[in-house]
Amino acid sequence: MKEDLHMINEKIRAKEVRLVGDNVEIGVYPIAQAIQIADDLGLDLVEISPNAVPPVCKVVDYQKFLYQLKKKEKEQKAKQSKVVVKEIRFGPQTDDHDYNFKLKHAQEFLKEGCKLKAYVFFKGRSILFKEQGEVLLLRFANDLEDLAKVDSLPLLEGKRMIIMFSPKKTK
Repeated sequence: MKEDLHMINEKIRAKEVRLVGDNVEIGVYPIAQAIQIADDLGLDLVEISPNAVPPVCKVVDYQKFLYQLKKKEKEQKAKQSKVVVKEIRFGPQTDDHDYNFKLKHAQEFLKEGCKLKAYVFFKGRSILFKEQGEVLLLRFANDLEDLAKVDSLPLLEGKRMIIMFSPKKTK
């Protein structure tokens, strides 16, 4: 898989290459001379920039080179932040105790840095109570205003009325 990414040694098809690497005099060499230099050092000639004119090749141990690439990819992956979206579901006639319980969970999720998706699910004829659902979500948004900013206002999608929150950046 990784070997397809880089041309090495005799697989390089350019007539001349720009040579870089440790213990190597940097410059443009004919391909045969570049391969010979790599062989003399007991290393591989790896094409690292094939689109350059002339292509750039590095004199390096190929397995070590692949290991370094994997290590860099792993570090970059670790630096990326993952966005977690937590969901909280309400019914149109959610009473105060359930509301407060879900509010407490929402506050915990936002403190952890998760995004939050709160929605009112309308079953059967309860779709007639759209206003109650909207009032509930706006009250929820009002109670969370110190911890979160509202990404989207309550929006009816099918049988769900959805509102999105992002945690506020604390300084």
